Amino acid sequence: MTTLPLHGLLSADVSVATAGVSLFADALRAQAVPVTESAWQPPMPGTEGDLARVLADARREAANAEAVSRMLAAGADLVDVRPAHEALGLEKGTFLHAGPPIEFARASGPLKGALVGAMLFEGLAGSVEEAEAKLEKGDGITLEPCHHRDAVGPMAGVISPSMWLYELRDEVHGNTSWCSLNEGLGKVLRYGAYGPEVIDRLHWMNATLGPILQQAVRARVDQGATIDIKAIIAQMLQMGDEGHNRNRAGSLMLLRELLPTMITADASSADIAEAVRFSGANEHFFLNLGMPACKLATLAAHGIPGSSIVTTMARNGTDFGIRVSGTGDEWFTGPANTPEGLFLGSYGPEDANPDIGDSAITETGGIGGFAMAAAPAIVKFVGGDVPFALKATQTMYEITAAEHTAFQVPILEFRGTPTGIDVAAVARTGILPQINTGMAGRVAGTGQVGAGLVTPPAECFTQALAALARLT
Repeated sequence: MTTLPLHGLLSADVSVATAGVSLFADALRAQAVPVTESAWQPPMPGTEGDLARVLADARREAANAEAVSRMLAAGADLVDVRPAHEALGLEKGTFLHAGPPIEFARASGPLKGALVGAMLFEGLAGSVEEAEAKLEKGDGITLEPCHHRDAVGPMAGVISPSMWLYELRDEVHGNTSWCSLNEGLGKVLRYGAYGPEVIDRLHWMNATLGPILQQAVRARVDQGATIDIKAIIAQMLQMGDEGHNRNRAGSLMLLRELLPTMITADASSADIAEAVRFSGANEHFFLNLGMPACKLATLAAHGIPGSSIVTTMARNGTDFGIRVSGTGDEWFTGPANTPEGLFLGSYGPEDANPDIGDSAITETGGIGGFAMAAAPAIVKFVGGDVPFALKATQTMYEITAAEHTAFQVPILEFRGTPTGIDVAAVARTGILPQINTGMAGRVAGTGQVGAGLVTPPAECFTQALAALARLT
């Protein structure tokens, strides 16, 4: 038996695999040498030691598997609609807000504007000037992140005691989450507007919309037919929505579920007609249910020692913050980036505030920017192009631990959406989570100025990685 030198390597066609910069691969291709090019790159600067410790943690693989298993199994049923003082025990002068903790002095324009509007709405101030003075002084005022109450709030995310909330329940893990009712687009409180039309709309939502929705949902519950929000998300992804900035199909499916009991509510025909009209005309009607559904999924995955799965991404317009399953309730923060995208009317980049809102919980749960391939038309609202939407989803598989079993992308042969952001994978690849989002005006009172694309600051993930490394 004869053996060829070097196992025949020198007599076979050469094919080269390369990693890193493309200069070497380009030189080989110029010589007609077949090249397989890897997208490998060094980890985030300064993370090498922490990354080695986290990847070597014997608990990590099983802990992450448990975290994503819980995330995928979590349910999300709409079970009630009721005021925040009743659902969350909010007392007079307590306001919840989006993102990590922040004091009023550091708050962004839209968050300050929303807090001013909430003060006017609650009757705690008779003018904008009085509201601002009381908030700056802080006497009798408490600011707290929505996430600290297992709630979520879009954009500024302000929830005051009198506001009505959706209540969603995960019966699998015994968790509950809440979110405010959606006001529509434009000059609305969540974008920092507080004019008379904003306050009047909030009063109408309290007096009319909230009670009608409460009756509609409770009637469904009494009939033993709670509304499965997770199932609606699964369907809307098949119909061209991604669950963050495109909710057209989801909103219509939700209205279909609610309509039979809305029209039989104990209210005047005029009030019912206006509630139905408002809900049906609001293309983001469903967003405020998709958010707490994703919160329930990530809440189920939280608190597992050794897990490097991200369970919160949130922004307050000043800071971007994340929380990780294996590090408890500690926030890891960095300066919020400003989205790039499309603007309304005469607004431009100089008018946009840095990223704001709890709605990045959708990406944390595997939809939104992570499901853009399911909704290529989203680029007409947030910018980019169709190839970018496809690539965004495909790239997110590199930093996630699982593919969702219920949320699927038709154009990718019904592959599950990338789910379960892994801090270690982010640090190892340098790939940051892709978020699509609305843009609030930088100046308090402006309202919405556009929509766009953004990523978190890298330091959130390097901080979280260091904290995980200390716990190994």
